[in-house]
Amino acid sequence: MNKKILIPLIIFCLLLAGGVAYLYFNLDKQKKVNQEMQELAALDKQEMENEYQRFADQYSEMKTQISNDSIIAQLTEEQLKTQRLLKELKQVKETDAREIARLKKELATVRAVLRSYVLEIDSLNRLNQNLVEENTRVKGQYEEATKRIEGLNTEKASLSEKVAIAAQLDATNIRLIALNKKNKSTDRLSKATTLQVDFTIAKNVTASGGQKTCYVRIVSPTGSVVGNGGSFPYENKQLQCSMKKTVEYGGQETAVTTYWNITQALVPGTYQVSIFADGNMIGSRNFTFDK
Repeated sequence: MNKKILIPLIIFCLLLAGGVAYLYFNLDKQKKVNQEMQELAALDKQEMENEYQRFADQYSEMKTQISNDSIIAQLTEEQLKTQRLLKELKQVKETDAREIARLKKELATVRAVLRSYVLEIDSLNRLNQNLVEENTRVKGQYEEATKRIEGLNTEKASLSEKVAIAAQLDATNIRLIALNKKNKSTDRLSKATTLQVDFTIAKNVTASGGQKTCYVRIVSPTGSVVGNGGSFPYENKQLQCSMKKTVEYGGQETAVTTYWNITQALVPGTYQVSIFADGNMIGSRNFTFDK
């Protein structure tokens, strides 16, 4: 073959091989980036599902505190809307960016409606008290407010304890860990000498600050409460707790750890851990242990 033709041909082949290698490298890199984005999208979707479920549960809790049919109907309507959006979210694929964005906007609306609703109830209660004291001067306002809060008088004492879901503490990241005599975690209760409960009081700038006593209640598979941390008031009765701890809370995320040195035989099965503070149950989770 003519040398003048051979040399350009070799150069062309080298350039072609280099281009193929470069293209393959970029495709592989893009594939990894797409995989990471899919994983982040799945985590974001799961977090949205958790929030929708939490808001639906909060509506259920609010309905247990009142007996007024009109208000219950309003709460039920908002709860059904929240559950419908949750169902839509569960059926959406993580890759459907448009639907995920729409449901994220809906989630923000649900959050705002829930917060404004309970704050409005509290505002009406306080306004009613002021109107009672100044009945003569603001009779017209008093009558209007009285109509809006009809039926709330009997529930006022109970609702004031949970003055707003917006200000209620929330326990997240709840963990129950069994520790052996070497202070190492174990899945076998027969090897455990200590139970450790960790949780986080979530950030809530609307909650009142100061010292907060957190009561941890561990219920065994047999239905009995393990440990003997004393008792605490909850819904007009005294409950036994397994352990308790007082922390300083200033509205920011606060980690809490409690311990109980095992003094009784523990049976295998599912244990329920519930956290209480400020007269409310602020979190609950189940854990299963082997023998």
